[in-house]
Amino acid sequence: MFPMKPRIFDELRAIVGGRCDASEAVRLQHAQDESSYGVIGMPDVVVFPESIEEIEQVVRLAYERDMPIIPFGAGSSVEGHVLPVRGGVTVSLTRMNQILDICAEDMTVTVQAGVTRKQLNAALRDSGLFFPVDPGADATIGGMCATSASGTTTVRYGTMKENVLAMVVVLADGQAMELGRGVRKSSAGYDLAKLFIGSEGTLGIIASVTLRVHPLPNEVAAAVCTFQSLEDAVNVAIQVKQAGIAIARMELLNAETIGMVNRYRKADYVEAATLFVEFHGRKEELECQVAEFREIATDNRCLGFDWATRPEDRTKLWEARHHAYFAAIQSRPGARAISTDVCVPISKLLEVILESENDARQVGIPYFLVGHVGDGNFHFGYLIDPASHAERLAAERLNEAMVYRAIRLGGTCSGEHGIGLHKKEFLRRQVGDRGIDLMRAIKKAVDPKWLFNPMKVVDPQT
Repeated sequence: MFPMKPRIFDELRAIVGGRCDASEAVRLQHAQDESSYGVIGMPDVVVFPESIEEIEQVVRLAYERDMPIIPFGAGSSVEGHVLPVRGGVTVSLTRMNQILDICAEDMTVTVQAGVTRKQLNAALRDSGLFFPVDPGADATIGGMCATSASGTTTVRYGTMKENVLAMVVVLADGQAMELGRGVRKSSAGYDLAKLFIGSEGTLGIIASVTLRVHPLPNEVAAAVCTFQSLEDAVNVAIQVKQAGIAIARMELLNAETIGMVNRYRKADYVEAATLFVEFHGRKEELECQVAEFREIATDNRCLGFDWATRPEDRTKLWEARHHAYFAAIQSRPGARAISTDVCVPISKLLEVILESENDARQVGIPYFLVGHVGDGNFHFGYLIDPASHAERLAAERLNEAMVYRAIRLGGTCSGEHGIGLHKKEFLRRQVGDRGIDLMRAIKKAVDPKWLFNPMKVVDPQT
């Protein structure tokens, strides 16, 4: 950690007043996320700005004092993105939570970075619009930009990259800069806004964002379909995509994960490989889409098929998927999950899932499987005893084998979680030394002291 002199604390308090906290409890809260790392460093101080001007002043002061600067949103990331490994100033964006503009005519909205996705959709409800990117957690919009988040609806509505039009960022010189424009297309030079999507706080602090929003669907239908084998379920996902059926969500759980949900919820779901599917559109379109999906499922040894259009019935059908992560964690009290996140071409999906599941069974570590299979993206979660070095090592070896398998078949080491601390070597394997050198060059140009969220994504050349 960087020892913080009292004078610096006083200078920060002069900027944000009482929204500057060096208490152990607040520092500890901002020293961890949802990753398996636990606490590996503490910030020297946490500040809670409420305006872009305050962020500018905090960044300028911290940069002048050579103190690391760690942007913090909801803390829901899973790759160690917000861990203050070198101490410094954690800048919590949670009070930057104002919705600045809703333009229904242009179908755009501008929000401060600390607005959460649920807060945004609540504000949009009366406009007939919604923001579709759903990573599961109630993450902040700034954090979702920083990690290039996606989730269950990506198969229809795209990731953050497709839904961010513009943003305001605070750079190392302590000045805010507007990147992008609030239009659907632009060919005006380098796309600087997209550079910050996935930057994980290593280039600057995202202060506000202009987003695309979408019309609420006329009708929504949900379906849950069980299969004799995981292979059958994945084959249906592949064939549905290849047939061009306009699904809005398509999620996979394996039989073991359904069993964890049953024990967690005291439920009686059929413990079989299961696809959860959602369709958006007009009533006649939905009926056609559901019929096409059902035909493909039947051809692949479907065991059971339930579908619903009423909101309360849809919610009930989706409950198992929504509770999967927490059910898995509770299935082994005290465990932490090492979560994987590969994405592969849809034609390679079955091969990678089956080989990875076979690896996990041979090692014997408890695991769960969920997947946004319409995108070729899925997650194994290995449930380890955090005190067991042997279990952590075994889980990391499983993860490594899966990632290298995905990269070899044309996929990526991260579909949506990002790199953080955890995946830096995987990133090197994917993009090569020249790719890492280019990223370093960009980082050095924008952050010459390497103070923004140090040790994430890429490290300085040594």
